[in-house]
Amino acid sequence: MPQTASSHLAKLQGAGLLAMEKQGRHRYFRLSSPTVAAMLESMQVVCAVDAPRRIRPESRMDRDLRMARSCYDHLAGVLGVSLADALTDRGAVDLAADGGVVTPVGRKILAEFGIDVDQLSQQKRCFCRPCLDWSERRHHIAGALGKGLSDRLFDLGWVERIRDSRVIRVTPEGRRGLKKTFAIDHPA
Repeated sequence: MPQTASSHLAKLQGAGLLAMEKQGRHRYFRLSSPTVAAMLESMQVVCAVDAPRRIRPESRMDRDLRMARSCYDHLAGVLGVSLADALTDRGAVDLAADGGVVTPVGRKILAEFGIDVDQLSQQKRCFCRPCLDWSERRHHIAGALGKGLSDRLFDLGWVERIRDSRVIRVTPEGRRGLKKTFAIDHPA
């Protein structure tokens, strides 16, 4: 029996890794859960460790994705990792392999930034967890807190989404705000 994309997708769906939605005659596949996404990102990092060096030059899109991008509903790339580093360095967030907590100091810092930790913690999802960044091979913040941070940066106009892509652009106002609030020097 020849292997087709449809047969591979059916196997992945049967294993619970993909979910499928039908719209008319089209079928749309997506990862079945954030857990599957985390597993794939972790595998991608492991596979990249012994991967041969890339021969082609890095494209602008590659660079932009590495600098700042969305990872499902939170920030990733250099920006996401820098934000996680800034919060952990200030003692605001403690990240462990299985999750993360906001410290009392962190509650104050996040409240001053406009994030309601109590509201985020009541959501029916993981509150805070480290998410391994495939480009930086370090963690950024996922879960309700990661989404809350992302939403706040968008609300402030510090970041904007590049159309039809996962790339996030930090605005000039965002570079100033990130520097002042979190001591993050994000390149232009």
